[in-house]
Amino acid sequence: MTKTPIAILISGRGSNMNALIEACARPDYPARIALVLSNNPDAPGLETARAAGLEAVAIDHRLFPKDRDGHEKAIDKALLDAGVEVICLAGYMRVLTPYLVGRWQGRMLNIHPSLLPAYPGLDTHARALAAGDAEHGCTVHLVTDGVDEGPVLAQARVKVLEGDTEQSLAHRVLEQEHQLYPAALAAFLDRR
Repeated sequence: MTKTPIAILISGRGSNMNALIEACARPDYPARIALVLSNNPDAPGLETARAAGLEAVAIDHRLFPKDRDGHEKAIDKALLDAGVEVICLAGYMRVLTPYLVGRWQGRMLNIHPSLLPAYPGLDTHARALAAGDAEHGCTVHLVTDGVDEGPVLAQARVKVLEGDTEQSLAHRVLEQEHQLYPAALAAFLDRR
């Protein structure tokens, strides 16, 4: 089986990255991780990736003050040098500019902790609770210029329980994220 080379972009611990690492280790999974990249050199997920034998690099955005395009050009070069064909954002906490989004249009996925189009951006669990929603969840979508606005590829739902806190709801949603992202990526690659 030919596996598609992917990159995973992270900013922190990379729990969704771990789910993708486990999936990519299976012989029947259609992707292999060619690169893990972070904008944060202190991201714990970089060490996790290295411990799994993966190429893991940081391109610190702070070294590019007021030059977002320069930072993204450095990211793009690293992706191309690694032979990446598809990008998976997994807790990458930078809004990308049209430069990188345009270069990878149709080949960049993100996972977001809400049932998009509801609650793009941050604080999704608090917003769902404040609204009194009966269910919440997560979405895998293609990345476009608008924040969390790209076409939805897959969603997973969880019931909002009486007495839920942001933390309890976030925990149940994250469990679904870890199942949804590998499944949605595999389906996306199979359609390519």
